[in-house]
Amino acid sequence: MNTTTEDLVAQLDVSRETLIRLRTYVALVEKWQARVNLISTTTLPDIWHRHIWDSAQLVPLLAGKTPSIMDVGSGAGFPGLVLAIMTDCPVTLVESDQKKSIFLQTVIRECGLQATVLTQRVEALDRQDVDLITARALAPVDRLLALLDRQLAPSDQNGPMRCLFLKGQSVHEELTWLDDRPHISWQLHPSLTNPYAFVLDLTVRTE
Repeated sequence: MNTTTEDLVAQLDVSRETLIRLRTYVALVEKWQARVNLISTTTLPDIWHRHIWDSAQLVPLLAGKTPSIMDVGSGAGFPGLVLAIMTDCPVTLVESDQKKSIFLQTVIRECGLQATVLTQRVEALDRQDVDLITARALAPVDRLLALLDRQLAPSDQNGPMRCLFLKGQSVHEELTWLDDRPHISWQLHPSLTNPYAFVLDLTVRTE
């Protein structure tokens, strides 16, 4: 095991079965990358740190709970597939690109995951009955929440919606957009993998 994999196991108490699934996932990314642009080629040699561990840092924020999760703009499956591998949470992956959607379905099948794929644009998606929404490097906060408008709209059947967004250092500028939106509360968690990045932990309450 290389150092980053050892760190992942030590930090997040990954079982042998989970590690096997993560290795299977990584192998599939490496295999498919040659014909489908899943991740930046420059980050492929450092996939355990840049993608697996970066996604896995969301697990402790679940605080031992198993919410139903919708991961939007899933791409190669970060963080959605990592959460599906590392937890018992049911995960819905939303990805409009057909080739990437097929890749996600392949990983789900090969790893035996409790996850589904919706090959649709998130802004056109009917409201999903989930507890948590995740996204990674998808869009600025204002654009992201606009894309999620249907999922965040007030409903008698739904309480506050929690979102975990993996964001870069520009997040501080993006958050100024929330100043006049008292129904949205948020906090920033420093990233465990990048000193200039954060996890935006955001809750949208019914207005």
